[in-house]
Amino acid sequence: MINYDVSEYNRLNSELYRKEKRSLQIEFLKLQNWAIKEGKKIAVVFEGRDAAGKTDTINLLAKHLIPDHFRYVHLGIPTENESKKWFQRYEKHMPKKGEIVFFDRSWYTRATVEITMGYCSKRQYTHFMNKVIRWEKSYIEDDLILIKFYLSIEKRQQSKRFNERQTDPLKLWKLSSNDLRMADKWEIFSFFKEQMFSNTSYEQSPWIVINANNKMVARLTALRYLLNEIDYEGKKLSKPKTWDVGINNHKLEYKGVEFSGLTYQQFKMLEKLIQNQSS
Repeated sequence: MINYDVSEYNRLNSELYRKEKRSLQIEFLKLQNWAIKEGKKIAVVFEGRDAAGKTDTINLLAKHLIPDHFRYVHLGIPTENESKKWFQRYEKHMPKKGEIVFFDRSWYTRATVEITMGYCSKRQYTHFMNKVIRWEKSYIEDDLILIKFYLSIEKRQQSKRFNERQTDPLKLWKLSSNDLRMADKWEIFSFFKEQMFSNTSYEQSPWIVINANNKMVARLTALRYLLNEIDYEGKKLSKPKTWDVGINNHKLEYKGVEFSGLTYQQFKMLEKLIQNQSS
């Protein structure tokens, strides 16, 4: 698991956000064109609590992509048969050659939401946890690029966003009674979230945890991480100079040890060393 915390980017005003967003979106379109040309398969998973900003982040990533070559997957309540055949439910949505697929919640719903709310049995949960890495690796061995993001927010921030939805007629539809019930089970969800991180993060596909208390920062951080990690044709990803000056709050966690107070350059250097050590 890589814990990437940039929550205190207080210099990121709206103008800097707009410029950085445009620059990264141009690069992401290059990445998509490369994926189409080379027949690459890319799956990007977004997990997190309700109101963490998963959908908005995907919208930013996908906004200028070629529509015929990406898909957005957000599955509803599973049928009884789908609940029994959990992995098969997602197999038909995995990317084909030349395609990027964004999962707004994924098969990992079983590891967090379902077990927290009692929507699956303990036996189904255990089966999932025992099988999921082998299932993912079968796709990775078939040349799938799998990136797993977890957008992390504090309880206070979630309550604030829920309140905004409750008081805004244009956002009220985003808040469900199930969201509120989930919020009441905050500690239970936290327990299963940590189990997910501990047992399903591995060398080929670690969990990338992003502090999402600041939505603008979280969106750009997710996009920049994608661009950093995938080598694509014509890549010209400049260092985020505006973010880096005087900012020493990047954070990375590896095997239970936290490295904090890092500059952007230090973060990237340490990340590379960890990857080399693991390979």
